[in-house]
Amino acid sequence: MSTLKQSALQKILYIRKNFSRTPALQKRSQVKGTVTKVTTMSPKKPNSASRHIAKVKLTNSLNVTARVPGSGYVCSKYNRVLVNGGRANDLPGVGYTLVRGVYDFSPVVGKRKRRSVYGVDRPEGFTKHIRRCFRSQQRQK
Repeated sequence: MSTLKQSALQKILYIRKNFSRTPALQKRSQVKGTVTKVTTMSPKKPNSASRHIAKVKLTNSLNVTARVPGSGYVCSKYNRVLVNGGRANDLPGVGYTLVRGVYDFSPVVGKRKRRSVYGVDRPEGFTKHIRRCFRSQQRQK
């Protein structure tokens, strides 16, 4: 038989199993939102930089702070953006990431690798690899 303290502890441990790292998304992978403020933030020690962040009001009327991935963005107040989970390790309080190239948020310009992360379309005539048996056919065209 367990004591009152032990039974109370068991309830607490049971509740902790349902812990969510992204509670504002409410068990959705991505949520649409509107930018309310775009600023910069300095990271924790030992890193030093000015990281771009955005305060976003989600469609479920919750406010979150999200990081802006990549460099050179066109994102201002009242822009519609898509927010997904994924925190910035050196920015305290930033647990969400904006998705580039969706709605009003511009993709990264001139990106060749990891294009899907930064919302860049495939360039014209871009082929990553052509199998050897098809190379001769490619030259004939």
